[in-house]
Amino acid sequence: MRHAKKGNKLGRTASHRRATLSALSGALIRHKQITTTLAKAKALRLYIEPLITRAREDTTHNRREVFRHLMDKQAVTELFEEIAEKVGDRPGGYTRVLRLGQRSGDAAEMAIIELVDYNESEPTTRRSRRRRTRRGRRRRGPASLAADAPSTSSGSEEATPEASSEQNTEPTEPDIDEGAPQEESDPPAEKTPDSGS
Repeated sequence: MRHAKKGNKLGRTASHRRATLSALSGALIRHKQITTTLAKAKALRLYIEPLITRAREDTTHNRREVFRHLMDKQAVTELFEEIAEKVGDRPGGYTRVLRLGQRSGDAAEMAIIELVDYNESEPTTRRSRRRRTRRGRRRRGPASLAADAPSTSSGSEEATPEASSEQNTEPTEPDIDEGAPQEESDPPAEKTPDSGS
């Protein structure tokens, strides 16, 4: 049974897993947002959040403890100076994991992991959209307008002007100028001297 065995092994040995998470942590601190697989993003979240919590109190001991995990002086400096100030009094939850879907090569679930206080890809609020149906809007012809007109009004006399005005609002085909050149589908009949007429 796997009771109390928190964290994903990521298919690596312990030393390889520590090196991977250390490298991902350094990249996340430098770039504030990285794209990786979902499993690595979730494992990284468990790895880096305690480090960010330590960075909130800038002491030599905390710097050494964080350096032991990151092994990157520039990342430690940036974590303690820039990121710790941004975090402020946030009680944990410093990272956000956003799913991206599957990678085309091997169908691995991909995700973006980012620091929450750097809101470059903040989730947008969903707008209320009209639901699309498979059926398109049909243009109503004169027959359907005439059928609907009596049901909408009480008198049949009032229905006829409304139906005719609705018919006029539909787009019509452009008028063809008689003098303009047209396609020669039906050429005009020419009189020849041989014909009797």
